[in-house]
Amino acid sequence: MGFHAYASHRAEGKLRPYLYEPEPLGALDVEIRVSHCGICHSDVHLVDGDWGVGSYPMVPGHEIVGTVATLGAGASHLRVGQRVGVGWQRGACLRCEACLRGEENLCPDEAATCVDHQGGFAERIRVDSRFAFPIPEALASEHAAPLLCGGITVYSPLRRYAGPQARVGVVGIGGLGHLALQFARAMGCEVTALSASADKEAEARGFGAHRFVPTTDAKALRAASGTLDLVLSTTFLAQDGKALLRTLRPNGVLCFLGVPDAPLRLDLGEMLGRQLSVTTSVIGGRAAIREMLDFAARHAVAPKVQLKPLQDADAALAEVRKGRARYRIVLAA
Repeated sequence: MGFHAYASHRAEGKLRPYLYEPEPLGALDVEIRVSHCGICHSDVHLVDGDWGVGSYPMVPGHEIVGTVATLGAGASHLRVGQRVGVGWQRGACLRCEACLRGEENLCPDEAATCVDHQGGFAERIRVDSRFAFPIPEALASEHAAPLLCGGITVYSPLRRYAGPQARVGVVGIGGLGHLALQFARAMGCEVTALSASADKEAEARGFGAHRFVPTTDAKALRAASGTLDLVLSTTFLAQDGKALLRTLRPNGVLCFLGVPDAPLRLDLGEMLGRQLSVTTSVIGGRAAIREMLDFAARHAVAPKVQLKPLQDADAALAEVRKGRARYRIVLAA
């Protein structure tokens, strides 16, 4: 019996009802009855062919929450009926140096949930059970779904670079940024929101920002010079790298969670003088995802979501494509 889903049959194509035969259930696999699936901007890039990866017909969706329907013979750590979630990654070799270090997200043989596999815009999905995470009871399913990609994307660099006394700046108050503000505040950091949208100040403060800096105000941006230990850039819009570096204190870190639309220009001389670092970060390993889910449940970190029915998947994806999500759209079966 096939799985009902919504798929695009070509680059930039519309999502249409699609019936496909799933891969055989392996000994370590789990079949999940999907109840909720978040829409990440990465789904837009995949469907539109922006990254040149994946194949069609393509069922997007990698922020998946549902209940265990069937288990492979070796998947004894889960139980039928248990609520679990799946993020960007559906598998890894679990033998290489990165995997043994607990950084499965850096495995050269990692398998993405909806790249050359069918994703979560569907009634069911099959994945490696070792990449299906029990969802804490305190997290609503519609809130847990975006955490499985968006949440771990911002949590990982905060976990790596920010201590409880850190002064953290978050650039972009969108799907990632509004989660970064909440996690940083819950970690005990002093949090600054930096945004080109001055009308987002009230919401940014509601998400946990102590300060708000409008990046279109040159005077306000200059006043923020030398005030931050870590800056997370969560937006895909072109960035003024020099201006962001000026906000850092000595030994500060500027971390990009996406690729800006335009090349980044950096003043290496200025960086050298204050020993600054520019880096990137991508999701996180399995232990970090479990830790992030528990942290979010304990500190009531939750995305602001708009629920849409699964049959409206194409229209919902178009809203994300146009930047109209406030702040995450979640499809519900």
